[in-house]
Amino acid sequence: MKRFTYLRFELLRTIRNRRFLIFSLAFPLVLFLTIAGAHKNLSLEGISFPLYYLSGMAAWGSMNAVISSGARVAQERSIGWTRQLRITPLKTSDYFTAKVLSGYLMALFSIVVLALAGTLIGVRLSAVEWLTMLGLLLVGLIPFAVLGILLGHLVSVDSLGPVIGGGTSLLALLGGAYGPLATSGVFLTVVKYLPSYWLVQAGRSALGGGNVWPAQAWIVLAVWSVVLARIAARVYRRDTARVS
Repeated sequence: MKRFTYLRFELLRTIRNRRFLIFSLAFPLVLFLTIAGAHKNLSLEGISFPLYYLSGMAAWGSMNAVISSGARVAQERSIGWTRQLRITPLKTSDYFTAKVLSGYLMALFSIVVLALAGTLIGVRLSAVEWLTMLGLLLVGLIPFAVLGILLGHLVSVDSLGPVIGGGTSLLALLGGAYGPLATSGVFLTVVKYLPSYWLVQAGRSALGGGNVWPAQAWIVLAVWSVVLARIAARVYRRDTARVS
């Protein structure tokens, strides 16, 4: 099986996945239009509320997309699909690359849809600001793409839905996707060590003059990505040895 054939297969499966459409696209879009649309004239932290809320919903929807795509490994393991793939020419690296790329493409789709919805209710950014926001969001998704693959090897199929739905909602809440939980103090210091906090901030990095992430953002994302990748690799090797 060629890598591009498998990637196409993954994309079609993702698009047909109702859970993806609901949690990665429909929920964030409906919340954004309902809440931001009703508060178009408000501002938060010096930013127009629709623009502020757009970044939070883009972070939540894209996070859900990449985690869900990787976590489908659990379903494939349960029906023996991964064993079948091992006897095909498809490389293990191509298998996981397809998972990550399909998640990223769906995340991009979610972000674009939300951006279009934002323009309908008055959100205005320059091309540079849109591209800055998009680029940093995609970088901020790296640890979540790895987390999805890790969950695929750790969580059972029956638990997959609640873990992804509840987990991403909690991470989005702590990251400030629905609004800031804290603006100072110990709690703010703690949540700054979560990748979801910087994912939300990635969406706001272009706001207010093109500010970029501080060094802490890059360090936190890099550490989470490396640690989760090492754990995922170890769990994958354990599963491979178990079924070999």
